[in-house]
Amino acid sequence: MEQLSKAVSGSVNFEIPISVAAMPDNASKISKVAILLCTYQGQNYLAEQLDSFIAQSHKHWEVWASDDGSKDSTYSILETYRNKWSEGQLAVCHGPAEGFAANFLSLTCKPDLAADFYAYADQDDVWEADKLSRALQWLEKVPADVPALYCSRTRLVDADNNEIGMSPLFEKSPSFANALMQNIGGGNTMVFNSAARELLRDVSENCSVITHDWWAYMVVTGCGGQVFYDSKPTLRYRQHGNNIIGTNSNWMARFKRIRMVFEGRFKRWNDSNVAALSTLEHRLTPENRETFRRFAQARQMSLVPRLVQLKRSGIYRQTLLGNIGLIAAAIFGKI
Repeated sequence: MEQLSKAVSGSVNFEIPISVAAMPDNASKISKVAILLCTYQGQNYLAEQLDSFIAQSHKHWEVWASDDGSKDSTYSILETYRNKWSEGQLAVCHGPAEGFAANFLSLTCKPDLAADFYAYADQDDVWEADKLSRALQWLEKVPADVPALYCSRTRLVDADNNEIGMSPLFEKSPSFANALMQNIGGGNTMVFNSAARELLRDVSENCSVITHDWWAYMVVTGCGGQVFYDSKPTLRYRQHGNNIIGTNSNWMARFKRIRMVFEGRFKRWNDSNVAALSTLEHRLTPENRETFRRFAQARQMSLVPRLVQLKRSGIYRQTLLGNIGLIAAAIFGKI
């Protein structure tokens, strides 16, 4: 099982130097970014997030907000900003009311959306001023026809925006073999190009997935796209009592996730991911198709063949402890 904990060479989690000399040839064209914001009962922190959009050093953006049936003042706040911003800078629509993942995917697939790049946004974070510019610095260097996804580390803050830590730093290369086991980039940090958006539109309509961001990581890497993980935090990730998904950076959160594995939740997540990926298996690269088939087959095998097949699949997590946990889950049939 050493493959499960083997580091992958060619790590790409370095910081991006922002300089004029490093800008691509098409830098004279100011890229348009569509910010895909999903809201639900978000009145407490939404205004601060919207203000952080205004503070972006990259100014050519518009917000598409999909509200999933809020009963508080969320919609009123969105209306207030829509009225005071330039015409067309904020559009508000109604989500499918089927959970946050479905809301984000429905917004991603919205036919009247058109931009050069797309950025997922949660309602309760605060973006650093260079968030979009850092993402575009890398994305604009990728050929337009290649699906490309940028994500980053985050700075953790409490409900009052006081810093309390950092999200885990991942050092192994992004890949489909890693994406099968975990998501390295929170959706609140993700920015992607039009090719990635078209790919997600093609494979995500009426698709039931665990989370939209994990799905994006699997789809883009699986279908031959490029993923970049930036080690510099680009937003302040607010931790509060109403978080649907929080960080896993402390020991209590890690213990909770270990318990979830042995309660069978990780296995159920994999059931869902395998079912969703099976619908686009023909679009995976040959190498990734083989990885996926070995992983899916291994889950149905008895102990020894299962361990052998999982090793051959090449799946891995980003940390030593994560890979130890992965081996334990494989041994006990919780994968």
